[in-house]
Amino acid sequence: MPSAVQILGVRIDDVSTAEMLDALARFVDEGGAHQISTVNTEFLMAAQRDPEFAQVLRRTALNVPDSVGMLWAAHWLGHPLRERVTGSDGIYRVAELCARREFRLYLLGAAPGIAQQVARQLVAHYPSLLVCGAESGSYAPEREDPIAARIHAARADVLLVAFPSVPQEKWIARNLAKTGAAAGIGVGAAFDFVAGVQRRAPTWMQRLGLEWIYRLIGEPRRWRRMLALPHAAWLVFLQGLHRRRQDHT
Repeated sequence: MPSAVQILGVRIDDVSTAEMLDALARFVDEGGAHQISTVNTEFLMAAQRDPEFAQVLRRTALNVPDSVGMLWAAHWLGHPLRERVTGSDGIYRVAELCARREFRLYLLGAAPGIAQQVARQLVAHYPSLLVCGAESGSYAPEREDPIAARIHAARADVLLVAFPSVPQEKWIARNLAKTGAAAGIGVGAAFDFVAGVQRRAPTWMQRLGLEWIYRLIGEPRRWRRMLALPHAAWLVFLQGLHRRRQDHT
């Protein structure tokens, strides 16, 4: 198992993108159900408010650091993480792995028609990729069983889910075993980025951890969600101070 740091009670595993892909391949080879969560600041704050969500994050196979904020927080807490591992960038790497290893990939989520667009884009990049299903689906509880049954019938090995963050992770936790897929990864807005529905922030903004500003400008309705950022920073600052006091006692 990789080393990990606890940030506000949430385990963040110190893995690189390459190591995450190695683990993904191993999960498919081994079978079973393995959830990989791409954790950002919003996840941390949601876990403070929602015990069920916090429990989901405790039971995952991997929690990878999906934002620069996770790297900053881990550094302040004395356990630097080596690399940001994002769902938005990782979707291409996962698709390349599936194409190379002949894993069957299923795409679930986003608005109607988007998953199908993503499937076409990924197959254009990786012609040997087998996308065994693509649908918008729903995270409504009453629709879970039919969706899981379709994924199971498609014999998916890897499932990518693009629902809103907290419902997405809970859906995977409840349904991954029923789908028969060996690995499930929540990728958030990644489908929209691949399909061109949304544009990602420039690379320099991503490197500086300012991607949230770019998204806020493009989606002003996100302002309430962005309030979590300063609150999380304050809580991490206090956690770091507490650790330093303990080290000196």
